[in-house]
Amino acid sequence: MIYITTLILISSIVTKDDNKGITKMEVENFKIYGKSSIGKNAIIGERVMIGYPAADILKIAASSGKSLDDMEFKGAVIGDNAVIRSNSTIYADVQIGNNLRTGHNILIREKTKIGNDVLIGTNTIIDGHTTIGNNVSIQGNVYIPLNVTIEDKVFIGPCAVLTNDKYPVRKKTDLPGPILRRGASIGANATLLPEVEIGEGAMVAAGALVSKDVPPWKLAVGFPAKIIELPEELKILNNI
Repeated sequence: MIYITTLILISSIVTKDDNKGITKMEVENFKIYGKSSIGKNAIIGERVMIGYPAADILKIAASSGKSLDDMEFKGAVIGDNAVIRSNSTIYADVQIGNNLRTGHNILIREKTKIGNDVLIGTNTIIDGHTTIGNNVSIQGNVYIPLNVTIEDKVFIGPCAVLTNDKYPVRKKTDLPGPILRRGASIGANATLLPEVEIGEGAMVAAGALVSKDVPPWKLAVGFPAKIIELPEELKILNNI
């Protein structure tokens, strides 16, 4: 059943699949595109879009004159118990596990894979081609570019910025993003430069500018960041 109030509760699996006779699902301002599926017990806010097509699909639709509702393309797959708040957009070719929780107005671009029990805060952008593990907490206003790896039990504080282009619009690169190993913590307003690796259990202090790798169980602090010892009492994995 689907209960329509301010939010939409989906208590059974929903797919958009012409073979099953479900050719369009548009409830209030919530819409599913492509061959998308949402697991059981999902709560979906107003003006949410799931399975939104990437540019190549939009170009085909524009050149052919077809409606997106009449086109078959890979959608998004979202597991059980998701809570997706208003104005959020999840692109096609995204896989998300169980127990996703989002703030409002989040964006997840194509070719992103996300595990179970992940929180994505309000206004956060995940720009695609990224892998995120299980039990990850990403706070509000975080920017995650292409080609980032985030392992299990990682915490990313509000307004942190990850980057993948060392010489923007000056030099062509493969846009390698940072790697955040298991249990790493990134403080509020920290900036990670391309290709840096934050080791297992390492911490980055608030406001730090990280331009080189941070070894496991160390602390990066300052602008630019220096590597110092992590206090013994903090040498435990994040409880997420």
